[in-house]
Amino acid sequence: MKEIENKLYEKGVLNIAGVDEAGRGPLAGPVCAAAVILPKDAVIEGINDSKKLSEKKRNQLFDVIRETAISYRVEFVFPDVIDEINIRQATSLAMHNAVSSLEVSPDFVIIDGNDNIPFDIPYQYVVKGDAKSQTIAAASILAKVSRDRFMEELDKEYPEYGFSKHKGYGTKAHMEAIQKFGVTKVHRKSFMTDKVLGKK
Repeated sequence: MKEIENKLYEKGVLNIAGVDEAGRGPLAGPVCAAAVILPKDAVIEGINDSKKLSEKKRNQLFDVIRETAISYRVEFVFPDVIDEINIRQATSLAMHNAVSSLEVSPDFVIIDGNDNIPFDIPYQYVVKGDAKSQTIAAASILAKVSRDRFMEELDKEYPEYGFSKHKGYGTKAHMEAIQKFGVTKVHRKSFMTDKVLGKK
């Protein structure tokens, strides 16, 4: 899980920031990105792509990662901005905001995915990076847990939509709630297709 990092360390790179996002696909709620710099010698047991871990394990690792990290940052971009600039640009904005807000400036950034939106410092996109890099996997967990907790708070404001269960994704129950109760300010208007709205 540290092959990418080790190659960079061998080249003299010191602070490597891993970056990942959560919530690119849901119909509601923000997209969330995390950036994290871990110590060179850090080995966090059990770390993996956040989607492959149980909720309990993610929550445990969330605390371990924050305690271990040299620096970390979580940033949200909300539905009104997603609708204005599109989800790809909003995801990139969240990632860039997370990196630029780190208290320790990274020397290199490794980002999950295959996009090509540049960063101001040396960077590399890594396909399936959250399964190949401990640092990206750590960012994946921070982003996923932070966003899930945000959606659980939204559930208290909008209990009829079931956000704590589906986290804003387009489940059958969520689409039925939209059709019954309407579209809220926490929904992504640009994601409201005829299928979601129940129109033929």
